[in-house]
Amino acid sequence: MSETLSEVKNLLKGGEFLVKEMNYNDTFTPEDLNEEQHMIIDMVTTFIDTEILPVYDKIEKQEPGLTESLLLKAGELGLLGLAIPEEYGGSGKDFNTNSLLVENMARASSFSLSVGAHIGIGTLPIVYFGNEQQKAHYLPKLATGELKASYCLTEPGSGSDALGAKTTAILNAEGTHYVVNGQKMWITNAGFADVYIVFCQIDGDKFSALIIDRNLEGFSLGAEEAKMGIKGSSTRQVFLENVKVPKENLLGEIGKGHLIAFNILNVGRYKLAAGVLGGSKVALEQAATYALERQQFKVPIATFGAIQYKLAEMATRIYALQSACYRASDAIDNKEKELMASGMPYQEAIMKAAEEYAIECSLLKFIGSEVLDYCVDENVQVHGGMGYSEEFGAARAYRDARINRIFEGTNEINRLLSVDMLLKRAMSGKIDMMTAAMAVQKELMSVPDMNGDDDSTPLAAEAKAVRNAKKAILMTAGAAAQKLMAKLKHEQEILMNVADMLAAVYSMESTVLRTQKLIAIKGEAACATQIDMTKVFISDALEKLNIDGKHALQSFAEGDELRIMLMGLKRYTKYETINTKDARRRIAAKVLEAKKYSF
Repeated sequence: MSETLSEVKNLLKGGEFLVKEMNYNDTFTPEDLNEEQHMIIDMVTTFIDTEILPVYDKIEKQEPGLTESLLLKAGELGLLGLAIPEEYGGSGKDFNTNSLLVENMARASSFSLSVGAHIGIGTLPIVYFGNEQQKAHYLPKLATGELKASYCLTEPGSGSDALGAKTTAILNAEGTHYVVNGQKMWITNAGFADVYIVFCQIDGDKFSALIIDRNLEGFSLGAEEAKMGIKGSSTRQVFLENVKVPKENLLGEIGKGHLIAFNILNVGRYKLAAGVLGGSKVALEQAATYALERQQFKVPIATFGAIQYKLAEMATRIYALQSACYRASDAIDNKEKELMASGMPYQEAIMKAAEEYAIECSLLKFIGSEVLDYCVDENVQVHGGMGYSEEFGAARAYRDARINRIFEGTNEINRLLSVDMLLKRAMSGKIDMMTAAMAVQKELMSVPDMNGDDDSTPLAAEAKAVRNAKKAILMTAGAAAQKLMAKLKHEQEILMNVADMLAAVYSMESTVLRTQKLIAIKGEAACATQIDMTKVFISDALEKLNIDGKHALQSFAEGDELRIMLMGLKRYTKYETINTKDARRRIAAKVLEAKKYSF
């Protein structure tokens, strides 16, 4: 690793944001990026502008050999090896820097998916779980793009239920090769990859992973899928018929494939959030540019309040997502450094760090994909009829975005996972939710303090709103767990309500922390737009949080118990009255001035 391991921050544990507060000084923001990271952003931008955009129509039509040649060019620039340790031909950059690559590569649309699958789910299993021989053999050429990687998990009968895979691997009589039979589907990069990470059941019941080379006999591919979007990426089925895979190609341990699959998915979920952040920025830029150019009634449509609302709302949601993404990325990055400082190898440290923040990764996956969906939808609406035409980029972005709510575990699965992981951490004592929940219960039965706050620090009201929103979750989730006990895991509607409340709190707090840090550095006057976005986001998020809490409580409580908790929910989602219309107009003015997201 090229960076120092000193000055490791003291950050919250995964999921602990619900019961503890964080100081804005310990929060990483986009404004904290260093010179080297800005240079990487410039390199990615130049690469996309000069190599990708001029041939994008050809990429969309999957011109033979084009994506492969562009991946080689990306490899020559070092863009494919940022997560690969230096000793294996990469540059071993930190998690924040790798996140930046994914975010800024989003401008390359479906080509970014080819890159992301290669450097992420295709390469990282070998980085994290490969033995020395495997890493030395594969990683240097994966870093240069001479080899392209793919990840084969999904099957016709197993999507969200990944462990239900039917592909089998039986060791031959000589003990030299696994004989693999099965079928994989929706495999990104399948059409041109050289190396496939394939999950299978060894001896029929031991979920494991193998590294399979393309040129082995019995390995074949289906035709390219006719997809709704991301048309420039290769997506095919993979067929394995008596494929003899050398025993040495076992990745990790027999029966421990779930460790590979789930840990790679943790990282993949975060990286997806970073990617859709970049895509959301592109959508806002397209919308703002068109709004200034398009005239109706002899004036640009950008002057209309209805259009300004859309631009401001897009910018506000992006600001909140960006704040949450960088906060989580830095938490993972610092945990990795902390573990390495204790002597843990890089590969194990980054895996353990991502596992620690699996809750945040799941939250960000569905937060981000839904922010992108909002942005691309409103981009089409701002374009009007032109947005429905394939002649403009808005239609393609709309189609491309939809897959993100399915990728890396559906949003429904990630909602359920986030709450399940949180409750398990609480029950195991990793997070002290009991003390916090009991304090909220005691507060509910006491007389509310009607004294006004005299805290004059910037965004004091917003910070208080976040603290109260956490109480709303603790009250709702605590009551549900106490009332339903083991039955709660079957009440998916309640769990998804709680997941949305968790997502709102994490986004709210991340936004407040970032803006507080900016104010401390630049002063309130210089941060007027960020303050507007924070207030607008908090105001809307609390209303949604109230609705989610109400729906959850009404699902299992009744009578006086329900009445008391609904009163508590109302108290905990209360916020000062603000003029969101004027705030949004000010936000839109800044977006239109820059013709893009510039915060």
